[in-house]
Amino acid sequence: MTQERITLVGRPGCHLCDTAREVVARVAADTGTGWAEVSIDDDAALRERYAEQIPVVLLDGTEHAFFRVDEHRLREALAGRRGWLGRRRA
Repeated sequence: MTQERITLVGRPGCHLCDTAREVVARVAADTGTGWAEVSIDDDAALRERYAEQIPVVLLDGTEHAFFRVDEHRLREALAGRRGWLGRRRA
């Protein structure tokens, strides 16, 4: 069983969440990384924390992205590369 490293926090009917889900699912499938999706509608603490930011991507429990998910940046982070902190390699 694959441990879930990526968590997508969103809600049904959110178009940005739909787009983020596609990116997360693709990256997870390509890298063999486990992921889960949770809805802020099912968790009051998540709703209070992220209601104005969804979708939010957590990587190993730490906020990685919100609103839009950059596929390259997510792949770099999963690979443990420090370059994902805002620098792009030439």
